[in-house]
Amino acid sequence: MKKVLFLTTLFCAALMVQAQRPQMMRMAEPGLTDQTARKFTLDLTEDGKAQMVCFLPTKSSGKAIVGIPGGGYSVLSNTHEGTMAADWLNKKGIAYFVVNYRLPEGDRMIPMSDVWQGFRIVRDSAVVWGINPRDVGIMGFSAGGHLASVISTHSEYDVRPDFTILFYPVISMDERVSHMWSCRNFLGEEGQKDPKLVHDFSTNNAVRRHITPPACIIMSGDDNLVPPLTNGLTYYTAMRNAGNDCALFLYPSGGHGYGFGSWFAYHDEMLANLGKWLDQLKAPKTDAIRVACIGNSITDGHGIDLAPRNGYPAQLQRILGNDYCVKNFGVSARTMLNKGDYPYMNEQAWRDALAFKPDIVIIKLGTNDSKPENWKYNAEFKQDLEQMIATLCPSLAQPAKKGKKAKKGQAVEPVKPKIYLCTPIPAFKSTWNINDSVIVNGIIPIQKEVAAKYGLQVIDLHTLYANDGDKMLDDGIHPDDKGARRMAQIIAEELKK
Repeated sequence: MKKVLFLTTLFCAALMVQAQRPQMMRMAEPGLTDQTARKFTLDLTEDGKAQMVCFLPTKSSGKAIVGIPGGGYSVLSNTHEGTMAADWLNKKGIAYFVVNYRLPEGDRMIPMSDVWQGFRIVRDSAVVWGINPRDVGIMGFSAGGHLASVISTHSEYDVRPDFTILFYPVISMDERVSHMWSCRNFLGEEGQKDPKLVHDFSTNNAVRRHITPPACIIMSGDDNLVPPLTNGLTYYTAMRNAGNDCALFLYPSGGHGYGFGSWFAYHDEMLANLGKWLDQLKAPKTDAIRVACIGNSITDGHGIDLAPRNGYPAQLQRILGNDYCVKNFGVSARTMLNKGDYPYMNEQAWRDALAFKPDIVIIKLGTNDSKPENWKYNAEFKQDLEQMIATLCPSLAQPAKKGKKAKKGQAVEPVKPKIYLCTPIPAFKSTWNINDSVIVNGIIPIQKEVAAKYGLQVIDLHTLYANDGDKMLDDGIHPDDKGARRMAQIIAEELKK
C-alpha cells in the first residue's frame, strides 16, 4: 500500500513539473539573452515527434512568427534556418516559434498538419503570451519556404498566416525546374506523376487576391540549387498580378542556405530590409470593429490596379480609421443565387467571411444575378438571400424572436453581426448581359422586402451612385478607383449614422 501511495505521489509531482515546465525553462536554458523572457518546447503530436520551440520576448510588440526550417523535406536545418533567428526577432519584440515538423516521406499532410497545430497553439495562447492573434506570420527557408507558402495558400482562415516570409523558397513542384528531392519527398513518386497535384502545390498557382497574405521574398541571384526564376520569382509575379502586397529582395550573390547566418555577405542589409518590411505591417487592433465586405467583382476591385489597396473596402478602411478592421471578401463574377453560374456561397471567401466573425457585414451582391442565364432562377433569389443572412446571424433566422425585451434597467445585447444590404450600383452599360432593368424591378424590391422582414438597413447605392457614371471603367459596370472611393464614402456615412 505504501508503495502504491509513493508511486501515485511521484506521478502527480511529475505532472506538476511538466505543467510548470515552460515557466521553469528560462532557468534551465543557458545562453538566453535579455531580449528573450522565456524559452520552452511544446509537443505538437502525442508521440513528441513534432515539436515547437518557443521564444517569447521580454517586451512584446504583439507580433509573432512561426518558423519553418528547410532541408529538402529530408532533414531539418533548424539552427541557421530556425533558432538562430530568435534573438534578432525577440529584440524587435516579436515572439518566435520554430516548428520541428515531421518529414512527409510522400505524405504532404504530415508536415502541413504539424504547422497547422503550431498555429492553433499560438493563436489559442495569444492572450497569455502577449500576442495579437491576427498578427501571426510564417517564415520558411528553402523546402520550409515551400511549406510556408503551402500553409499561406492552402489553409482555412483559422490557421492561415497573416503575413509570409520566404527565404530562397522552393515554389514549383515540377522537379525539372525546381529542387528535385523537395518535390519527390513532398508529393511522393506517385504524386509527381499527377499533373494536378504538381500544379496545385506549385504554390504560385494557388495565390488568391485578398486571401493570400502579404509576402516578403529573399533570394540570391546565383542560387543554383533552387532556381530563383522558376521559384521565388513566380510567387512574386503571382502576388503582383493578384494585386497582393509583396516585397522582393534579390541579392547578387550568396547562393543558397544562408538563413540568418552571419556568413551571408549581405546579412546586415538583409536584416535591415526585412526589419523595415516587418515594421510597416500594421495589424488590426485586437478590439477593432470587424467589417466584412461581401460581394462580387465590384467589391473585389476588378479593373483597379492593386485592388487590395485601392478597392472600396480598402478605401473604407482608411475613412473609418484604426478603430475598424475592414476585410475584402469580394469574388469576381459571383451571384447570390445558388443556381447561378458562380454562386458566392460556394467560395473560400464565404467561409473566410464567416470565420472572420464580423461585427458588421456589408452585402453587395445582385449585379451578376441580373443576367438572363441567372435570373431564370429568380424565384429562388429571396430564399438564397435569407439563407445567407441566417448563416451569418442565426438569431435573425426567426424574425418574430429578434425583438427580445430587456428587464427594467437592463440593456439588450445588440444582434451581431449588424447586416447592411447594398443595392447594386447602376449598370451604366449592358456589358456581359447585365440588365439594369432587372436590378431595379426585380432584385432591389426583393432586397428591400428581406431587409424589412429581418430589420436590416438598406444602403441604396443604386440611387446614391446614380450621378457617378464618370467614375466607371469603360465597361460601365465596374467603378474605377475614384468610383471605389465614392462607394466607400457612401457606405462609411451609413455606418457612422
